[in-house]
Amino acid sequence: MKILIINSGSSSIKYQLMVMPTNEVICSGMIDRIGLETSNITFKTSSDSIEELLAIPNHKVGLQKVADMLLDADKGVIKSTSEIGAVGHRVVHGGSYFSDTTIITDEVKEKIKELSELAPLHNPAHLVGITVAEEIFSDAKQVAVFDTAFHQTIPVEAYKYAIPNYLLTENKVRVYGFHGTSHKYVSEKAIAYLENNSKIITIHLGNGCSMTAIKDGKSIDHTMGFSPSNGLIMGTRAGDIDQSVIFYLIKNLGYSADEVNAILLKQSGMLGLTGYSDLRDIEAEAEKGNKDCQLALLMNAYRIKKYIGSYTVALNGLDAIIFTAGIGENSSYMRKLVCTDMDYFGIELDDEKNQIRSKTIREINTPNSKTKVLVVPTDEEYEIANQVYHLLEK
Repeated sequence: MKILIINSGSSSIKYQLMVMPTNEVICSGMIDRIGLETSNITFKTSSDSIEELLAIPNHKVGLQKVADMLLDADKGVIKSTSEIGAVGHRVVHGGSYFSDTTIITDEVKEKIKELSELAPLHNPAHLVGITVAEEIFSDAKQVAVFDTAFHQTIPVEAYKYAIPNYLLTENKVRVYGFHGTSHKYVSEKAIAYLENNSKIITIHLGNGCSMTAIKDGKSIDHTMGFSPSNGLIMGTRAGDIDQSVIFYLIKNLGYSADEVNAILLKQSGMLGLTGYSDLRDIEAEAEKGNKDCQLALLMNAYRIKKYIGSYTVALNGLDAIIFTAGIGENSSYMRKLVCTDMDYFGIELDDEKNQIRSKTIREINTPNSKTKVLVVPTDEEYEIANQVYHLLEK
């Protein structure tokens, strides 16, 4: 079965066409920096590799571009959309409605839309992806894989907020957790590499950032909560913030609730601190001496370190930390900032190993480091394809 995976992030689209269950990748690629003046577009097959710079204003335009490349007369990999048996969609927020991979129906789409208030940077993009895929790949089964599913094992003392009980029982206000497909995939790879069900912390760093404490292969705590907006400092999201700041902005400075929401989700994080949302730009500016960028990187690393400390307590120990996703896999600078002055936790980074780029799992710690430091390339697309295939086979 040919399965097309569409992974729409807040500012990117990753896609992959696979044959299951053989795990053969027919083509893959991504479009990043969506909404900026120039987007990077890649399309790779076993015989071709195409890269383009093109303005992609939104996810709808991006997904149409993906479809055009798949069907291209010269470089494409399919002659007809009917060749694709299923389209697997990553969906960030499943709320209390979805804890498993689900075939998409009108009712499912309505629930995803309803949850857009909790994931405004993601769920709307997923709905666009689903709608476009239904139009283009009309013969294929459309399937949703939810980021929140992996975190269903978080215990009540970790997922419950200290607010009136009825807000949980009646309104389902709780920690849900996100980036679940990525955290699940890399944790399983790390556990296989370490050859035991270790106490590990997975650190997913991209435009969106999150961390998960994983014990015996199960998520027991996570930095994001009711929505994918708190926790670490992100590309445009503030992460953790004192809630009184929100009321101060509204009551004292005259902002509306919608304006504050836009500030915290779309104008904060690294963008608010530096004027740039892409870490590659921020690192380049920091190297040039830009003090705002230098400080923002230190703040970012400091927040990650705090969560390493708290999750080590939650796990009652620490065997390994895992860096993954675009920044986690590619930024040696960010990894070094996080691992510096962490000897109390048994973390010692090998500078030479840290500089190596690879598409395979690798250790970047010194031989004397009590805690393993791993870089594990995530493959959310494979994880989604695997879940889609097994659902349809049932």
